[in-house]
Amino acid sequence: MIKNGGVAITDDQSLFEYLTLEGAQAGLSWLTILKKRDHYRQAFDQFDIEKVARYSDKKIAQLLLDSGVVRNRSKILSVRNNAQAVIKIQQQLGSFSHYLWQFIDGKTIHNHYQIITDIPTETALSKTISQDLKKRGFTFVGPTIMYAFMQATGMVNDHTVDCFRYLQCKKPT
Repeated sequence: MIKNGGVAITDDQSLFEYLTLEGAQAGLSWLTILKKRDHYRQAFDQFDIEKVARYSDKKIAQLLLDSGVVRNRSKILSVRNNAQAVIKIQQQLGSFSHYLWQFIDGKTIHNHYQIITDIPTETALSKTISQDLKKRGFTFVGPTIMYAFMQATGMVNDHTVDCFRYLQCKKPT
């Protein structure tokens, strides 16, 4: 998972970036994607949702040749597809952030795990969000990807209670 220390992310462009990176990570280590993160930003126009949504098939073909990104056709196509789906949500609900955060009433879920092995890889909520995203046309948004996304964007605080970040992330912003 791409970590930001558990700080809540609420702007649409950053949320789109995290969604893209978590999808790219599927089947790979998070360190692999973390090392490619800066190149992903360059290759995908700083995750400008409008630009990515308009990518031509020629641009997709160029990305498939780019060794700085995961050259998986389905994953690259999902970025364009998901940008288009984000735009639809923005048109319907005002923002992608509002759509996502409404699943948790706009407040981070603070779990109380004692040891790291207690932290789940998916939850009923990540399954619900995944199903709703899929209904809206998103791809690479399975329940495990969505739970990692929720952790990375601060929707869920899964720091163990003995971690120095646990209490820091519980403080209101």
